[in-house]
Formats: sequence, C-alpha cells, structure tokens
Amino acid sequence: MADGETSGTAPVKQDATALASRLQHLSLSAQTVHADDYLNSHSAVAPPMHLSTTFRYSRNPDELSYMVNTSPNNEHDSHIYSRMTAPNTQRFEAILTSILRGPAVSYSSGLSAFHGLLVLLNPKRIAIGGGYHGCHGVIRVMQKLTGLQQLELDCADDELGPGDLIHVETPLNPTGEARDLEFYAAKARRTGALLSVDATFAPPPLLDPFAFGVDIVMHSGTKYFGGHSDMLCGVLAVAPHRAEEWLPQLRLERVFIGSVMGSMEGWLGIRSLRTLELRVRKQSADTDKLVQWLAAEKEREGSVVSAAVAEIQHASLQVRNGANGEELGWLRKQMPNGFGPVFALSMKDENDARRLPSKLVLFHHATSLGGVESLIEWRSMTDASVDKRLLRVSIGVEGWEDLRDDLVQGFEAVLKDRTGAASQ
Repeated sequence: MADGETSGTAPVKQDATALASRLQHLSLSAQTVHADDYLNSHSAVAPPMHLSTTFRYSRNPDELSYMVNTSPNNEHDSHIYSRMTAPNTQRFEAILTSILRGPAVSYSSGLSAFHGLLVLLNPKRIAIGGGYHGCHGVIRVMQKLTGLQQLELDCADDELGPGDLIHVETPLNPTGEARDLEFYAAKARRTGALLSVDATFAPPPLLDPFAFGVDIVMHSGTKYFGGHSDMLCGVLAVAPHRAEEWLPQLRLERVFIGSVMGSMEGWLGIRSLRTLELRVRKQSADTDKLVQWLAAEKEREGSVVSAAVAEIQHASLQVRNGANGEELGWLRKQMPNGFGPVFALSMKDENDARRLPSKLVLFHHATSLGGVESLIEWRSMTDASVDKRLLRVSIGVEGWEDLRDDLVQGFEAVLKDRTGAASQ
C-alpha cells in the first residue's frame, strides 16, 4: 500500500511495519523498551498518557484531505479518531509487531480478538479442541450468524477444505500442556485450511508460532502482555506473508465491530511490555522448578503431596514423557526457553480442591492468570466443563520456594480437615 493510500479509516504508511520491526536483531528486552521509540513525539522518557478521543485537523485548508491528518510533530504519530488509531495503542502495537514478528492489531479483550479473527477469515468450518471455553462461546455466536460448523481438532483431513480454519491453543488452558504446531501446520497445508494459534500461555520468549507455519496468532493480552491484573486486551498478529491482504481488513473491520482497545489500556500495556521478558522468564523457570518438585513429591510415599494430589499437568512433564522415557523432541524445539507459568493440579478429593485455595497465603484465589501475583483457581468457579477436582495454578514472580512452602502448609491443612471430618 503506497504512502498516502488509506485503509478506508486512516493513513497506512508503507514503512510502519518495517519501522516497528527495525530492532528485531536485538534482544527481546531491547525491543520491548525501544521498538516504539520512533513514535515518541515528546522529550519525556516515560510514554505520556493520551486520553483524547479526537485529534485536530490542520488549520491550513489546502492540507485537508479525506482520512489524512498528518501531525506536524511526527508524521508516524498521526491520528484522527481513537476508534481508528490513538497514540498509546499505536505504540503498544508497534512493540507487539516487533516481538511477535508479524504486524499486530490490538483489541478490547482476548475474545474480541478471536471474534475479529473469525470475522476476517469467515470460515465455513473450524477444527478446534478443548481449551478456553470462551472461544467456544464466540463460535456459538458465529454459528447463529453464519452457520459456522465446529469440528474436532483432530478430525479427518477430508472434513476440511480451502478456507476452513484449524485453531490450536498451545499451551492448553487449563492444564498448561502443549500441542505440536508443525503437525497441525502440515495438516493445514494438506487440506488447504488456514492455521491460527492461541499462544496466550506462551508469550515471547517462550514460543514463536510463525516459525512453525502458523498464519495468524492470537493472545489474550490481559494475561502476560498486561502482566499486572489491571487491563483487558486482545491481540492478533499476522504472518508477514499474509499482512498485505489481511492487515488493512483487520483494522477496517475493527472500526466497525467497535472492539478497539482503550487508550488507558494502551498506556498500561506499554508499561507492562517493558518488563515482559524479565517477568516471563522468571515465572516460567520457577514454575518448572515447582512442578518438578511436586512431581517428585507425588511419587514419594508418605508425602503430603502424594496424599492429596492425584495428577499434575504441565508441558515440562509432557516433554519428558516420550516413548521409552525419551524427551518429546518437537516440544523442546517448539518451546526452547521454558514451558510456561501455568499448570494444573487434580486433587484426589473434590472437597479438597474446593477448600485448598482458602488455605493458602501467597496464592490469591481468583480467575485469570499471567500477573505478577500467583493465582490459584478452583476451575469449576468459571468453567462448568472441567473435572471438579481440578485447580489451575498461575505462578507469579514470588520466590518458588516460598510458593512451595505455602502449598505444603495448604495440603497439610486440607488433609487435617479431611481427617477431622472422617473421625466425626
């Protein structure tokens, strides 16, 4: 798209993606701190917060042109109306474009991003597995509007055709287990289908879906991109070879669907992305340590973990569970920098699962995940489809040993309650 040509809503500079991607040869943290520097129109080091919904046109009548409003301060930081673009969300998207390695578009929530994906592609059939129940709710809405047919993720090849969609969530909600993206990319090529991935549980630096043949990537940015449990956000990133066709359409359809991200959330998102790598690497490494300790204790006869816990699920356990005890090579290749900060515990007793969160001190009993604080959720509070013994655990930035000790005293407390109830 040439300079001055528009998407029907606002100017799209030919070099916008290139400018946002200019630092991809640098470290992840260098990108999250500096990828949006070209959009800085002020001498302030910290990005200013812009809450305006509308932006003045030029006072020179000769400069007025349809859907063009170039800022005299910075041509790249030019806006008309915040349902189209705004300073904070534009900077947020620039950082995401750099670190996700494909042009990124922000939305008001993860589910609005998924809705935007389905509106863009308008498939007749979608192959999808379990995972986040909210996406299945969006599919039901689309079924009512378009007749979209839902298939099993591992359906036969002949059930899919050109223009259909394979949607993979990896790692999976709520267990934190992974799926083989190269396997599904091959299936998409065989059938002519498109491949989308919900990579919410594996933000950079944990997973680069485009390296495995994915067409479009979705994130609930509320989680790790936000990282502080204080903003709603969704993100779609487009494979570079699809960008010329899809990116203008995504932006245009977002205007009319009305699912634009708020300016306050855009500012919060910039603040959060600055520390993304620091947070996610620690959270993932601590989760691996905690999960390995839990797994070892579960096998140790007489431990509180073996008495209380029936199953532990996480990609770090999955990777070591190949044939003959060998590692799953595809998983190590797909996630070389860690396996994500979310895992699941299935308790032996449903009542223990209900009661354990209230026994813990460092874990908040709450839904969602990805924040700096550790969360645990009796998952039946928000998902009616899961086993009532299942607890979803999201590890924050506290020391893993402290979280381990908190879990131990929690297990001891529920076992004591169970023993007391049995003796009455």
